[in-house]
Amino acid sequence: MAENAPKTPWLSKVTSSVLRVGNYLLSTIARLWSKIDIASIWAFAIRRKWWILALAVILFAADKAYDHFNPPASKKGGPQTVSSVIAERKDVPFVIEATGTIVAASIVDIRPQITNIVSKVNISEGQIVKKGDLLFTLDDRTDKANFDRTQALANDAQRQLARAKELVAKNFISKAGLDTAEANAASTQAAARAAEVQLSYNYLRSPIDGRAGIINVFPGSLVQASNVVVSSTSSTATSTTGAMVTITQLDPINVQFTVPERDIPLLLKSRKDDAPLPVSVSVGNTETTQYPGLVYVIDNQVDPVIGAVRLKARLENKNGALIPGQFARIKLQASTLNNVMLIPSQAVVINPKGRFVYLVEKDDDKVVMKPVKVLYEYQGNAVIEGIDAGSRVVVEGKQNLRPGSKVREAKPANTPKALAKPAPTAPAAPEKK
Repeated sequence: MAENAPKTPWLSKVTSSVLRVGNYLLSTIARLWSKIDIASIWAFAIRRKWWILALAVILFAADKAYDHFNPPASKKGGPQTVSSVIAERKDVPFVIEATGTIVAASIVDIRPQITNIVSKVNISEGQIVKKGDLLFTLDDRTDKANFDRTQALANDAQRQLARAKELVAKNFISKAGLDTAEANAASTQAAARAAEVQLSYNYLRSPIDGRAGIINVFPGSLVQASNVVVSSTSSTATSTTGAMVTITQLDPINVQFTVPERDIPLLLKSRKDDAPLPVSVSVGNTETTQYPGLVYVIDNQVDPVIGAVRLKARLENKNGALIPGQFARIKLQASTLNNVMLIPSQAVVINPKGRFVYLVEKDDDKVVMKPVKVLYEYQGNAVIEGIDAGSRVVVEGKQNLRPGSKVREAKPANTPKALAKPAPTAPAAPEKK
């Protein structure tokens, strides 16, 4: 009786609906198929066969590339071996590296003030001289004779003034005669002082302590005021061509360099209490020898051409190893960045979207991509923002990583040396018996 039982009404309705939809789809397909011109489609394919083939190759290559760079989880290899460190917060000195030039603290070109002949050169080239040392002696015979004459006249005027005072006291001459004697004495004394100054121009003395450069004149050379001294040897320091000699102060000595405009706030913040900024200077191709110094001036304006401000630091140069004009490398400790996140610089990866790091999750040892902002880099370490303290950051082995890749820590011996602490290695699993 169960087999002969009538079907339920809802089942019969569903069955009839499915049959109607099926019949409609079959009739629609048959109608569209009858309208398709197989010959035209085939002719079009023959005409565009190379285009179709190229499109197929491109689609095939794109599919393979997508599978390569984004493999499904079932096709991904085993854990990647990486080296990682634990990011931590530290106080990091902010050091600015720059290049500059060694410049003299003082440099003077010795030139004559009168036209005369050099009678004696009192120094040798490269000699260390003190302030006031006699450098050159010119022919002083004429000026010395003129000074002796004016000095004799001044002495005679002083004697006449003394006699005039005695005569006025005895009423032998008038007060006007005394005034004339005083004026004559003052005039001759002034003439004597002028002659003495003129005579001093024949003795050229060093105005500073320093080292003498190349001497461009010799005994018998004619020198003229405001005229270029002809010489076969030109000086190599600043604009000293044509000077009789150049005196350069070498101890202490200065270094001049520029700092980018963006670092000016840090410089000014460090100097708010007028505390000198320490620098370390090296010259030549090696940095084995460092010369410490202190910044004593920051320029009061920014050079708009290069977008930088000029600074000068003073260095000790007792052994004379530093010479003006040398190329110098400067390290300036501007300030200290307090409580900042520090990781090795090689952990930062750059792509078209910016900078990021790979972080290892604690639960399943999978990596995630985390964007970061690099604030400062120095000596292989980077100060960043964007991650929390204690994060495990991948340093080596990141070239084969993708978000979601599983990793394992390399041996401790392969862990790079960095300021951040190395990540702890996972304990080995117990052997099954």
